[in-house]
Amino acid sequence: DQSILVYLGQKISIDTHARVISLLRLLEAEPVPGVRNLHPAYCSILVDFDALKLTHKELTEILRDYIARSSTVRLPDSKEVEIPVCYGGKLGPDLDEVAALHGITPARVAELHASITYVVYFLGFVPGFAYLGELPASLETPRLPVPRRNTPPGSVGIADRQTGIYPFDTPGGWRIIGCTPLAMFHHDRKNMSSPAAMSLLAAGDRVRFTPISAEQFRAMKKP
Repeated sequence: DQSILVYLGQKISIDTHARVISLLRLLEAEPVPGVRNLHPAYCSILVDFDALKLTHKELTEILRDYIARSSTVRLPDSKEVEIPVCYGGKLGPDLDEVAALHGITPARVAELHASITYVVYFLGFVPGFAYLGELPASLETPRLPVPRRNTPPGSVGIADRQTGIYPFDTPGGWRIIGCTPLAMFHHDRKNMSSPAAMSLLAAGDRVRFTPISAEQFRAMKKP
């Protein structure tokens, strides 16, 4: 009763992502009085509003105007972030199983995973968890049948055609193939104007994974 879900496409794609980000940036640049929060996803934006200030009908008409104008929004150049990852072993407990499912070696899984540039579609699940896509088709892998109770922070997981990095120790059902020593979310990051600003990654960023050794992981891991 206090939100509107705006769909900008029906399937995950770069074009749909661009429409989502364009509308998001316009709503951030020209805030609508009474709108409380914006929650972007793969193909949509959930707009939360104060029902004492706006009705669904009023906000729908306002949003139609924003959608019409969003196609002219000029998006800034994407930030590219390099994420070092130590694949396999205790840091990537599902790597061998993923390799077996696809009939390839664990080294080949890591090579494929680090072979492309990913798009940050949105942040969700927990603060700082970035949904990245899309995996190479040859790595498409279902979630674990039973989620883990605990997934260590920095764990790099895959699920279906997605990959992502767990910022905290949380339950999780993605298959963990490695871990990064970088902190994905930190309360003392600079320019913390919002929870999103505390995240290393933001919607629209580009991500490259770089394989590192266990020794490099330990050297880079902050206490």
